[in-house]
Amino acid sequence: MQFLGTTQIASYCGTKKSCLFPDPAPTSTTKDSYQSYYLPGYRHLSSWRPSLLHKVISVPPSSDEPYNPTGRPPTVLPTLRSALHARYSTRDWHHANMVQLKGSEASRYWAGRLNTDSVRLMQDKDQLTYQMQEDSRRNLGERISNIDFWRSELVYELECLLRETQALETAKKRLECAADEMQGPLKTALECLYYREKRKGIDLVHDDVEKNLIKEVDVFKDCQEILAKLAQRINRQLGINRDAQHALEQDLSDKNSAHFIDEKCFNLRNTSDSINFYHGVEKVDGTVSVPVTWAKFSEDNIRCSQHARANSVKLREDTEVGLESTSEEMWNQFVSTNLAFNNRIAEVADAKNKLQAQLAKVLQEIFQTEDTIMLLERSIMAKEYPLKVAQTRLETRTKRPNIELCRDEPQYQLVTEVYTIDDTLQTLKKRLQEARDTLQMLLANKSKLEHDISVKANSFFIDKKCMDMRKTFPSTPRLIGYT
Repeated sequence: MQFLGTTQIASYCGTKKSCLFPDPAPTSTTKDSYQSYYLPGYRHLSSWRPSLLHKVISVPPSSDEPYNPTGRPPTVLPTLRSALHARYSTRDWHHANMVQLKGSEASRYWAGRLNTDSVRLMQDKDQLTYQMQEDSRRNLGERISNIDFWRSELVYELECLLRETQALETAKKRLECAADEMQGPLKTALECLYYREKRKGIDLVHDDVEKNLIKEVDVFKDCQEILAKLAQRINRQLGINRDAQHALEQDLSDKNSAHFIDEKCFNLRNTSDSINFYHGVEKVDGTVSVPVTWAKFSEDNIRCSQHARANSVKLREDTEVGLESTSEEMWNQFVSTNLAFNNRIAEVADAKNKLQAQLAKVLQEIFQTEDTIMLLERSIMAKEYPLKVAQTRLETRTKRPNIELCRDEPQYQLVTEVYTIDDTLQTLKKRLQEARDTLQMLLANKSKLEHDISVKANSFFIDKKCMDMRKTFPSTPRLIGYT
């Protein structure tokens, strides 16, 4: 018989075909020679198998090799029986495969969902980032448009204000010209009065000429006071106009800077070279206005400028009226005085030598004072270069880096040097101003002495000389400020 195999309850054998030997007699292997083997994981079937067939003859081993009456090798080696009983069952194997497959399927499922959600998240965030960037760019464009609008308004108002300020300055120059033109006739009238005070004897009378001269001086002074008040009003108005102009220019400058910055931000792209990380900049809020207050600021500046222009126009009208009225009044009084002068002419003489001696002393003092002024100016110029050196050293030392910016002994010395030289310069400049004031006083005294000497030299022809001086009088266009 040829051994084919066993199961849990039976063994299978077949007839061995051979052409050399006859088949051996059949023997029972089920009960006598085969010891059944039970696979792990299957229950023992001895409870229902017949005990007769289940018994196996135990033959004590006679050697190291197991007993084998048929000469066939055993199905399972006896030494591996304990190991075979410790292995997993088929059920465990299928269960492990199923668990592995389910775990792999779950991992693959979650990985797929994560990849899909990540792609969708990236698309959503890319779209959100792009939309936010486009919204920011659109807002910057709208902001640039608003800045352009207010810039045009500010430029227009600034041009109008500059034209009005120029017109007001022209009116001021007319006032100054008119006041300068009054100085000559006023000085002439005062000189005439002064000359006539030098008359002696019976000629020293309070006649119509003197009355008209006094009235003429009063008229000139009143006109000068009127023009001076108008000039003060114009100066104040020019200050207001300059303040409004400065506010407009500052606002316009700020808007130009903001326009440049916003336009630069508007033109920035993801591929620009000038972009960089500025961590924490979104947390910094240095704003000082909101769109409402921002627009109101420019609107207030424009309204202030318009108000200043309206006041300036009104002031120019008052200036025109004042110039015309003062010109007419001065001409009428000048004609009256000249008519009175035609009826009386006199002259007076005085001590010319004393005045000339005094004039020589004043001239000598003027010469010495001029030398002193020249020396003071040279001394001041000589102190300016050391001051520049000290200040330059201080400014250069402020560029020392970090801990090197030390208030050391050179720093104290340089600061002391700057204060000392500056105090010296202030003292010298003050003394220079006193010298100049003294010189001006001497020059005025010199002019007065020369004038007195000339009066005394021509005292006999004083009234005729007054008439000669009064032959010229500013014309009406000059009296109203036109040249």
